[in-house]
Amino acid sequence: MKVEYEFFVADTGDWTPTEQAGVAERVLSRDSGDPQMLTRLARWAPGVDTSAAGVIVHDYVEEVYLLKGELHDLTLGRTFREGEFAMRRPGMRHGPYRTDTGCVMLETRYRQ
Repeated sequence: MKVEYEFFVADTGDWTPTEQAGVAERVLSRDSGDPQMLTRLARWAPGVDTSAAGVIVHDYVEEVYLLKGELHDLTLGRTFREGEFAMRRPGMRHGPYRTDTGCVMLETRYRQ
């Protein structure tokens, strides 16, 4: 279960590097029993390319809303821009991705 928070300013605080080079996060909330389940802001630096990791598949629901910038899906050959939204069920194949300009996205992960 996630910890309760009343409103707070989400665009302040430090960005923490992630395992993916060039990607930093600002975690807004996290499930204490399952740290993969979270809501975060993710910031991808210009030039990030995840093609070396291949197509992405995970065992949780993921919702992503692009707040700034663009993200190019190398498999689909399609570029997504700010204001676009994705909802991925467990097992849905997506990516890999590249961004020339960088991007910031709001991401929520949860179990069904």
